[in-house]
Amino acid sequence: MSTESTDLVVRLRAAGCVFAEEEAALLAAAAAETGADLERLVAQRVSGIPLEHLLGWTEFHGMRVLVAPGVFVPRQRTGFLVDEAAELARAHDRPVVVDLCCGSGALGLALATTLADAGLSIELAAADIEPAAVECARRNLAPIGAAVYEGDLFEPLPRELRGRIDILLANTPYVPSEEIAQMPPEARDYEPRSALDGGPDGLDIFRRVVEAAGSWLAPGGHLLVESSAAQAPTATAVLIDQGFAARTAESEDLYATVVIGTRQ
Repeated sequence: MSTESTDLVVRLRAAGCVFAEEEAALLAAAAAETGADLERLVAQRVSGIPLEHLLGWTEFHGMRVLVAPGVFVPRQRTGFLVDEAAELARAHDRPVVVDLCCGSGALGLALATTLADAGLSIELAAADIEPAAVECARRNLAPIGAAVYEGDLFEPLPRELRGRIDILLANTPYVPSEEIAQMPPEARDYEPRSALDGGPDGLDIFRRVVEAAGSWLAPGGHLLVESSAAQAPTATAVLIDQGFAARTAESEDLYATVVIGTRQ
């Protein structure tokens, strides 16, 4: 390792970057590829700007997904939700899929890619309330021909999707409001609050989705939402109260919990 590289690692580690060696290599590669000033990138990273926002991409479910400032960075644990959705989607010849609260569009893109690798295609649409997220999702999903709509939950979706959705991915914000201040600065200070804050118990947006989802899902259609393990019993009860069959799936390896509701 060169003296310059060693210095970068030391500075990043001092700033609290756990994977300082990997980050130094990624920042150096980004500077070389784009012509950006490496010193400026490192200074921004040390100041707390998320690595993914500086690189312009993140690795998710085995693929490179574009991200941008002001856009929620998909978490690795959410790949478990994609895997659960893929299993359910395989029961359909060409499932209709909606990625709600889509952020960068990573979930819809990962699901479409996973199924395409198995020889299956989907009809995909996505939506988010944040303009920066919508712009980013359009960049990610344009190559597969998926439309991305801007607005609050189901409001911007085309009416012709009502009653036809087989798989509804809804990575709703689920951090309780009072816990936002305890989040790492990378999320708390640089990601939109609307993508993090789930209200007093973290399930406010989830409840809104469940309340409306029944009229949008096809008979037998599935709603998949990530939650914490502690929230799962309450989330399951909400689904049952709204007439859904409900269950949870968990991945110990990814520390992930997914709540799944099926329209009966």
